[in-house]
Parts: sequence; structure tokens; C-alpha cells
Amino acid sequence: MARALVVSLVSGLLAACSGQFWANALTPRWGYDRHADIAYADGDRQRLDVYVPDRLAAGAPVVVFFYGGSWQDGDKAGYRFVGQALASRGFIAVLPDYRLYPPARFPAFVEDGARAVAWALEHAADYGGDPGHLFVAGHSAGAHIAAMLAADRRYLAAAGASVGDLAGLVGMAGPYDFLPIEDPVLQAIFAPRAAWARTQPIHFVTGEAPPMLLMHGAADRTVAPENSRNMASRVNDRGGEARLKIYPETTHVGLIAPLAAPLRLAGNQLDDITDFVTKVVSDRNR
Repeated sequence: MARALVVSLVSGLLAACSGQFWANALTPRWGYDRHADIAYADGDRQRLDVYVPDRLAAGAPVVVFFYGGSWQDGDKAGYRFVGQALASRGFIAVLPDYRLYPPARFPAFVEDGARAVAWALEHAADYGGDPGHLFVAGHSAGAHIAAMLAADRRYLAAAGASVGDLAGLVGMAGPYDFLPIEDPVLQAIFAPRAAWARTQPIHFVTGEAPPMLLMHGAADRTVAPENSRNMASRVNDRGGEARLKIYPETTHVGLIAPLAAPLRLAGNQLDDITDFVTKVVSDRNR
């Protein structure tokens, strides 16, 4: 009951306009170096930040994290709390901006995600990371981008990389199986209707996808938990590996809230991500 109350409170905090500001304002500025506004392509929205832990182990895992915002909103500067969270666990975190609607429409933001991953693969070693242990991750719309990169081979291939370069996927409250699209704005973002099937990560699942951790709040009213349940079931049915983690009484924003340093008592999400990345890296090193 106490944890549910904390989750409810922090969800409301981060959902408010000022919530993200305070989460970042209270994020420690020590323990890592932030390398900001690095171009991975030529556009204004095609820049990224890299968070490097002060105590960096040799061959550290790299996590490319895409934030959410309904493919219409968001800025990497607002997710410093995520970069710090991942760096606090010894991971190199890469947080890209990407093109948004309007004017961008599907698949522009997925193509940007692929370019950011290709950049991370090329430059991971420059920051002490291991490109052989590179993960894609994201929350909400960002989890959709990460899942499209892990499931549909065309995007990374077009950027000069490969799905085989990915060690794993961490999806938080991701929309992977959301047809039919009923919201008029989303219909415009994913137009034309005749091609909606190619916008759904679940339609590209094969047993060759990298291991996945799919996280979702049971009380999510923004992206239905069935998205993660269906995705996990499809991956496992096709011979892949997907771990499904449903968090009781947790909302859409409440799922990511405990990554913020002052809110980590609200949930085990950062521990779950750490355990997944660590195990995948260990398995790959055998």
C-alpha cells in the first residue's frame, strides 16, 4: 500500500509540466560526465548526449535510450535523470533527439533511431564502451522506436548497421501492437492507413530478435499493457527470448518515474533493467 501511494504521487509529479524539471533539478551532477549535443546526422533534431560513468569498467555496456512523447514531443535535455540512472549502474547511456510530428511522420523517427544506433556502434569505444554489448531501450513512443529497430531489419541495415549488432532491447510501456489507430493525430503520423501494418513492431517478430525485457504498468491507461503481453507472447512463440514484467498499480508515467534519483524507492525498475543487461552481457561473454 505504501509503495502504491508513492508510485501514485510520483506519477502525478512527473505528469505535471514541472515534474520533469524537478526530476532533473534533483538529479546528481556528479558520478558521470555528460557529453552534450553531438551530431549523429545533419539535422537540428539529430543530436545526442552521452553519459559516461566516472567509475567505468572495461568494456562497459552501452544503452541507447529513446524517450517518449507520442512521437510529437520531447527533448533529450529533459531526460538527464535517465542518463544519470543508467550511468549510476556502470552503463554508458546515449540519449538521442529525433525528428517529431509535425513535420516528421513515420518512419522518419525510426530512421533517426537507426542513425543514432549506428553512431553509437561506431563511437562506443571512444567513450570506453563495448559496441558488442549495445542495447536499445525506450519509454512509450521511444520503446516503439527501439522495438522497430530490433524487429524490422531494414532500418539498421539502411544506416549501415545490423539487428545482429544489438545485444538486447528494454521496452518500457511500449506500443507494439496498437491497431486500429483511432486518434486522428496518430492516424496522420502513421499514414497511409493501407500501410499501418508496417508500423507495428509485433508484425516483424522472428526468433532472431535480440533478447527483450518488456516492462509495463498494470494501471497504464495511455498504452494498454496488452501491447507488452502480446509482444512477449509473439517473441517467445517464435523462438525468441522476451521477459515480461508487469508492475501492479503502476501508471504510464509511473513506470519511468523511479529512474529519477529522488524517486527510486517508488519501484524496482532500475534494478530490473540492470539485472537484465548484466545477465545478457554475461551470457554473451560465455
